[in-house]
Amino acid sequence: MAPSPPEIHVLGAGPTGALTALALGLRGQRVVLFDPLTASELQARSRAYAITHSSRRLLTNLGLWHDLRDALVPFRDLDLRDGATNARVLFSEDDLASANRHHDGIGWILDHRPLMKLLLARLEANGNVAMHLAEPSPDPSADALIVAADGPRSPTREAWGIRHWGMRYRQGCLTAKVALRGLPHDRACELFRPEGPLAVLPLGQGTFQVVWSAPWQRCQQRSTLQRSAFLDQLAAVLPEGIEPDFLLDQPRAFPQQWLLARRFHRGRGVLIGEAGHRCHPVGGQGLNLCWRDVEGLLRAVERGGSATTIARRYGMSRWLDVLQVGVATDLLVRVFSNRQPLLLPLRRLALLLLKQFSGLRQLSLRAMSDGPMQLWRALPN
Repeated sequence: MAPSPPEIHVLGAGPTGALTALALGLRGQRVVLFDPLTASELQARSRAYAITHSSRRLLTNLGLWHDLRDALVPFRDLDLRDGATNARVLFSEDDLASANRHHDGIGWILDHRPLMKLLLARLEANGNVAMHLAEPSPDPSADALIVAADGPRSPTREAWGIRHWGMRYRQGCLTAKVALRGLPHDRACELFRPEGPLAVLPLGQGTFQVVWSAPWQRCQQRSTLQRSAFLDQLAAVLPEGIEPDFLLDQPRAFPQQWLLARRFHRGRGVLIGEAGHRCHPVGGQGLNLCWRDVEGLLRAVERGGSATTIARRYGMSRWLDVLQVGVATDLLVRVFSNRQPLLLPLRRLALLLLKQFSGLRQLSLRAMSDGPMQLWRALPN
């Protein structure tokens, strides 16, 4: 096997960049990790992530899953509802691929803070990784591999001259942590509404993360409401029987964007995570897709070669998975976030078929859990 580059520079220490640096360090690579933020700032974000089985396998292989167990909140049911047609499908662990059963969940919800705390602690303890947080990073050597993990507005992508396709959704996204009554503690709920999807994700002890898509100006307006007014508006859109009690943090509004770089590599550099792609949050695919980039880069590095060879190998390997997830999430939002009379019978039929046929539920859940590229492949446990 041809030798790997003597050094890898990772630009960006968010969940994807930090995991990339740690994974490479654990494989014996010399890694330099840079981020303009301090460790405290990197941990301060108030949000939660949906974790699927593809990410479970990666975290297990890297020796992180066990140490995250106390922070991972499993959901064992997924309640999918269409508000315009009143159709409903309930997914259970029986709908998982056989390799994904017996792992205590369809998926998990993981808060940002304990994830980043563990990643940064492991990076600090890894002798192969040199961290430069909120301080200048040394210039990479002429044969180093450069990994850009610096987010959707990636200055590195722009500096490399990599163009991208982008589209701003009319919907924004509002996130909030709320205490709820009437929803089982281990159930996640995705409600399709004309203004946009509404996800309710369990965080444990009766608290839930609400991910509320709606027109951007409406999201901004809701984020500034008094707590009682916000809870009243949330109560009006939640399914019957689910009641909000308390607002546990300040709601935050974000614009939503579909983004796809026209290539994921240039020279000896690669784009990873949201530096290369971004999709709608429906279905909770975002971080899991980013972490499949990490897996793809690990495979490319392990095969060896120069930084240019590794970058080309990685860039070519990730396109199809990223494109399929981006298209699928975009179609879901376009088809289900409206009251188009011609689409309503189609939506009702689609959810009826999902409800009636377990094979369709298993196929759709496998695509969500493992990515569309794994639909016809044998899965490891």
